[in-house]
Amino acid sequence: MSQPSAITRRTTLTGLSAAAAAASFPALAQAPQGKGEVFRHGVASGDPDATSVVLWTRVTVPAALEVEWELASDPRFTKVVRQGKVATGPERDYTVKVVAEGLEPGGRYFYRFRAAGASSTLGQTRTLPVGRVARLGIALASCSNFAFGYFNAYDAIARDAAVDYVLHTGDYIYEYGADGWGAETARKLGRVHEPANEIVSLSDYRIRHAQYKTDAGSQAMLAAKPLIACWDDHESTNNPWTGGAQNHQPDSEGDWAERRAASIRAYYEWMPVREPGPGRTRMQFWRTYVFGDLATLSTLETRHTARARQIEYDPYRKTIASHADARAMERDTFGAIGRTMLARELEADLTAAWSRSKQAGQPWRLIGNPMPIARTRVPDVVALGLIPDPAKQAKPLSAAVDMAWKGKWNLPFYPDTWDGYDWARERLYSQARAAGANDLIFLTGDSHSFWANRLADAAGRPAGIELGTAGITSPGDFIESGFDRLTAARLDAAFAEHNPEVIWTDNLHQGYVRLVLMPSGGTADFMAVSDVRSRRYVTRKISSWQIARGADGIELARS
Repeated sequence: MSQPSAITRRTTLTGLSAAAAAASFPALAQAPQGKGEVFRHGVASGDPDATSVVLWTRVTVPAALEVEWELASDPRFTKVVRQGKVATGPERDYTVKVVAEGLEPGGRYFYRFRAAGASSTLGQTRTLPVGRVARLGIALASCSNFAFGYFNAYDAIARDAAVDYVLHTGDYIYEYGADGWGAETARKLGRVHEPANEIVSLSDYRIRHAQYKTDAGSQAMLAAKPLIACWDDHESTNNPWTGGAQNHQPDSEGDWAERRAASIRAYYEWMPVREPGPGRTRMQFWRTYVFGDLATLSTLETRHTARARQIEYDPYRKTIASHADARAMERDTFGAIGRTMLARELEADLTAAWSRSKQAGQPWRLIGNPMPIARTRVPDVVALGLIPDPAKQAKPLSAAVDMAWKGKWNLPFYPDTWDGYDWARERLYSQARAAGANDLIFLTGDSHSFWANRLADAAGRPAGIELGTAGITSPGDFIESGFDRLTAARLDAAFAEHNPEVIWTDNLHQGYVRLVLMPSGGTADFMAVSDVRSRRYVTRKISSWQIARGADGIELARS
């Protein structure tokens, strides 16, 4: 999603209302010192299946060496169940990645690494369960921009006993330089991006990943919970598609394919994810996770393997003169036949996963979705009196000009989300319906806003629900664009009122979504952190929703 343009994200509603009692946390722990400097970037686990999990660390010793690893069923390591050694060196940026195999389904384990006379932080992880599963807790996270503040929401997730696994739907890092988006805040906090330039080379991407993993909140979460990940755009650069990217200039930044390959290589080095299976490439980064008889989670790859080039509004700002013009533009562009989003191989894997899930009698099918899928049009914000008419102001906010134009013609907020790929969205909904999966739960990032959405296809038939998370640190559009908090809250309410699929949204906070599923139903709690510019913070539940199965699919109701 484009930034830092006029409005660079999404919408949202009320403030920190009376919710659950706040949980006050002390200042975050600093990164390990002394012998811990050998493992300066912490430990992580992820990409689990029923009998194995990926273990990750990185050593800060500038020489090739062997790293020992141990995995035990107890934190004192009196019952070591797997151990080994792995070599690392400059060819993989001194990262270490091990697939610990032969484990028990649903097992909880502890792990650690040793090298150069030092031991790493202790990590905890778990495999996927099989058979009967009574409960599943997932934290949904997205959009962690180092420049905008401390990753307190990650720390809150680490402390959240209701969370079993973390689903991160992308924008795990950002590519901007030290003078880019968030630069002023970064200078105040001492969190200026490294390297100082916009990252383009393999070395650049490695340095940026390393910087992000020095954050104490990030280290706490990755050591405490196994990570399930998919990427969005900023892991490479803003708004890529199969043939290029909005934030890539070949004349000054070289070949796009080389830059994309560098970003993907660094991602695989620095993240606890498996290498691709036989016949697959690293770009084909999607997975299916089965949680016993309870749920199946499928993640999407929407950037590098099939995405058609996004449509920009700029060419149409002078040609649209009526609502008929606007609808024709949408039909001929967003709805154009063949404007793909998902690779055919991914579509086939989704159908297979849904079919297996239905045959197994699982009640829940989840989608790790990098960007919003609900239909989200801009209301006529000027006619509603939400913002002054920019045409009558000497120096209007650029965001106000942008919103006024979109609202006048009832256009989608962002054409780079699923709203700009209507043919692809209908194709996905049709595919799901054919597989008997018109009851999907989309778990979405990218927008820097909280969302509770009820989805439908073009014919109005139920297609599931969408739970969207705010950024870990990335700010919501309206606040970042210069609107005051009262106006931002009113805009949130107007978006929910205007769009039938949007039940509730909140653009004012940073945090995560906690989803807890059981065979009979579930809850979605929207968890906000009070501050990202200080290491001290409070976590509050600003909204809570009940999830139930109904005659027409999934029902979503405010608690």
